[in-house]
Amino acid sequence: MTFQRARSDEQRAIRRQAILDTAAAMLAEMPVAQVSLNELSRRVGLAKSNVLRYFESREAVLLELLVVAWRDWLGELAGALAAGVDPAAPPVRRGDQVSAVLADSLTARPVLCDLIGAQAAVLERNVSAQVAAQYKRSAVANAVALAGLVRERVGELSELDAMRFAAVAAMVTGAVWTHAQPSAAMLTAYREDPELAALRLDFTDTLRQTLAVLFSGLLARSGS
Repeated sequence: MTFQRARSDEQRAIRRQAILDTAAAMLAEMPVAQVSLNELSRRVGLAKSNVLRYFESREAVLLELLVVAWRDWLGELAGALAAGVDPAAPPVRRGDQVSAVLADSLTARPVLCDLIGAQAAVLERNVSAQVAAQYKRSAVANAVALAGLVRERVGELSELDAMRFAAVAAMVTGAVWTHAQPSAAMLTAYREDPELAALRLDFTDTLRQTLAVLFSGLLARSGS
């Protein structure tokens, strides 16, 4: 794919979206760590300097994709929660069910999990204050939306505690994802030593259990 120079706002918007679409396609093939600006430029048919006219860095591209992937997830989560949470169950049980739905739905979105895992340590490290602030505003809006979906199923949770749950859920997802993706060397060690193999984390189960404990703690603090 090659482009002529963009001369209108519409052409620039098309060019920008093409960069995002190409980066998204790359993430379907490889982890975040392997997505390079050079390869992105080659695939989109632009010089690297031209890509940088639209996004100040590789990380800025990926942060925008993270926001989009999170919104897409939220768009499907409402239905999954409605189907997976029994409104007649006690609060703690509903918290367990919410945690299970979140863990299952995130497992089905490995690209989102990989982006979340890279967010703080990588993606936020090579962007300007302007891009960082723009990303954080979107991230807060997404957290508010997640908190709202959670409270629809467990109204005993206060708005503040629902926001705490949403914020920690994102951090835990990233942490568990990175630990549940062992290197080739670690996989060999696990395979050769059964005692070490017990340390290998299952992403879905670990995330579900951690979120359930968090939910139970917040409910206990509120007296529910």
